[in-house]
Amino acid sequence: MIKGFRHKGIEAFFSAGSKAGIQPHHAARLGRQLKHLDRANCPDDMNVPGWRLHALSGNMNGHWSVWVNGNWRLTFAFEGEDAILVDYQDYH
Repeated sequence: MIKGFRHKGIEAFFSAGSKAGIQPHHAARLGRQLKHLDRANCPDDMNVPGWRLHALSGNMNGHWSVWVNGNWRLTFAFEGEDAILVDYQDYH
């Protein structure tokens, strides 16, 4: 279950469907990814073909990433069976 967000726009999209804080053309994929993440119990549950799940390193050590589109990624960490620090970022 998603327990915490880092990005206020992605939190508003998840909770209320507001596209104000995201790229509107990412909405369909982000919606699927967030629903899947909310049901996930561990990072491997996000290993869906085409989402390119991978662990991050450096200052993002302990976080995971799935591909949204282009350079945009949905990143998150897990605390027990809950997703935390969910973020939406262009990090490349």
